Amino acid sequence: MQRYILKRLLAAIPTMAIVGVVVFSIIHLAPGDPAAIMAGEDADYEQVEAMRESMGLLDPIPVQFWRFVKGVATGDLGESIFSGHSVSSLILDRVEPTLSLAVLSLSISILVSIPAGVLAAWKMNSIFDRVVMILALTGYAVPYFALGYVVIFLLAVQVEWFPAGGYIYLGEDFWQYLYHLLLPSFVLGFAGSALITRMTRATMLEVLKEDYVRTARSKGLGETVVLLRHAFRNAANPVLTVIGFSIAGFISGVVITETVFAIPGMGRLITESIAQRDFQIIQSTILVVALIYVLVNLTIDILYVFVDPRIRYDN
Repeated sequence: MQRYILKRLLAAIPTMAIVGVVVFSIIHLAPGDPAAIMAGEDADYEQVEAMRESMGLLDPIPVQFWRFVKGVATGDLGESIFSGHSVSSLILDRVEPTLSLAVLSLSISILVSIPAGVLAAWKMNSIFDRVVMILALTGYAVPYFALGYVVIFLLAVQVEWFPAGGYIYLGEDFWQYLYHLLLPSFVLGFAGSALITRMTRATMLEVLKEDYVRTARSKGLGETVVLLRHAFRNAANPVLTVIGFSIAGFISGVVITETVFAIPGMGRLITESIAQRDFQIIQSTILVVALIYVLVNLTIDILYVFVDPRIRYDN
């Protein structure tokens, strides 16, 4: 097991290196001149050139990349072109809302979709199965922003059960923190649960036809034991894989959801920096989001060891 975990950890290093090269290349190939933006519209050629030199943009590309790598390694991500504030501090201020929204919505998605998929497979072709599939298809088809605006109109404007937007930090008031996160987490979790529910149901339907499930039932084991211990445990690997794939959808959904619900997180920071062409923030936030994605998928790879003993013994 230790060898497998070590191999996955080592495999994540070149992945992050490739992500760093891609992010650096995209930002430097993108149209626009950070020095001209920072110097202002009225700046002449000499002023823009002086700004380029002060920002290190006249250095060779390998030198700029090495400076970028050193900054990432030391946590020095530079300064915002517009505000002049440290990019690291700006990201730290926005990380809590984004992680809170992502963790709560992913938890809702998993806690709802996996039981729904298991029960839908167990009660195949029943009314419950059809309702679950209709809801899953709805969550898969409806865009995040459309579902968000509908939920805001119904539950925040019409009945006034929830706030229409905003965010309360965890350290200020825990209950208000949860209260403001419920609606956006429901929207993101409902949309994200569609694929997980369908995969759980499809995998369970295949597993329930296996001989070892029939043998477990013939031994007189209860249906709950058969479903959870014998069936779902063998169906868990594909479900974990889909959860890993769904993280990318959650990340893009966070950007949209934060915009709809006016949550001051990483998603809004990315959209605001793109609108302002603040290249330093764009580069750093994309790198941080990619790092989170790699770490989450690394965690899922490690979870395979505990779900499937064959991986543990093979390695």
